[in-house]
Amino acid sequence: MSKTIIAVNQLKKDFFVGEITVHALKGVDLKIQEGEFVAILGTSGSGKSTMLNILGCLDKPTGGTYILDDVSMGELSKNELANLRNNKLGFVFQSYNLLPRTTALENVELPLFYNPGVKSRERRERAIAALESVGLADRMHHMPNQMSGGQQQRVAIARSLVNDPVVILADEATGNLDTRTSYEIMALLQDLNEQGKTIVFVTHETDIARFTTRNVVFRDGHIIREEPVNNRLLAREMLHALPIEED
Repeated sequence: MSKTIIAVNQLKKDFFVGEITVHALKGVDLKIQEGEFVAILGTSGSGKSTMLNILGCLDKPTGGTYILDDVSMGELSKNELANLRNNKLGFVFQSYNLLPRTTALENVELPLFYNPGVKSRERRERAIAALESVGLADRMHHMPNQMSGGQQQRVAIARSLVNDPVVILADEATGNLDTRTSYEIMALLQDLNEQGKTIVFVTHETDIARFTTRNVVFRDGHIIREEPVNNRLLAREMLHALPIEED
């Protein structure tokens, strides 16, 4: 029986805008099992980004509980949360969030600088292995401005993997990419999921969500629908079906 990696119960989040209270999450219950590839869907204002920020320990809920890998987040100090975030979570963002004057290799090494148990040689070896795993062995000494958007997103994925997290959290990770590059990134994420990685993928694109194994749909701070993905799309097959681009 698979392990529950994420469990949230009656999760609430309120924001205060002047005298107005905005209820972004209104008592959400959700469980994610180890090895799942879950898409969190919803339009702008549905609560999906707020949910991701709480899952990523970037924000705290107003009410309810969040348990990550058997640890209750509500009982941790700010420093403990930062340490857990660095060791158990990997992040992939729409805008890549790479340091511009830093090579791909140095960008991937960055999370390991916050881990005092990892020496410089191991840090370099793990970063190289992560870049190799995303097909960028020949780009590790390039700066972000020397790489395409798809290559930069692969660097971001390598960076998310370098600490061997229990969950990868992706926020609109294909939002800035064209169709072919989006499929390439989804193929990579599907490969990682096949290798056992648990992935939570926030998107507003229903076609991209068909590459995942389960869809969770948010509206007005509630989950309105959860369902397994039937007839799941395979990104590599979709790539092969695209017309060949002319130079």
